[in-house]
Amino acid sequence: MIKPELTADSIYKKEFKTGLRGYVIEEVDGYLDLIIKDYENFEREIERLKKENAELKGQAPVRRQEAEVPVSNSSNYDMLRRISNLEKAVFGKPHQEG
Repeated sequence: MIKPELTADSIYKKEFKTGLRGYVIEEVDGYLDLIIKDYENFEREIERLKKENAELKGQAPVRRQEAEVPVSNSSNYDMLRRISNLEKAVFGKPHQEG
């Protein structure tokens, strides 16, 4: 997993050096506040997606097992009986092996 170099906290704590023609501190602070807000939103979304991913991974085997439930012998018998009745209705007599 890729780990970002910056966090909301590291951005908040960043201090800039000032020179003779330095930046307007309020403008820099305002911009950094926007960046911090974005990082906090991204961090929350990443955590939410991690939890959702873990939950979905936990449910996957259950879904697979449900799909793999074998048909019981009585269901097979019922199906064969229905097919036989259909043959009688269509052809007028039971199918005879031969």
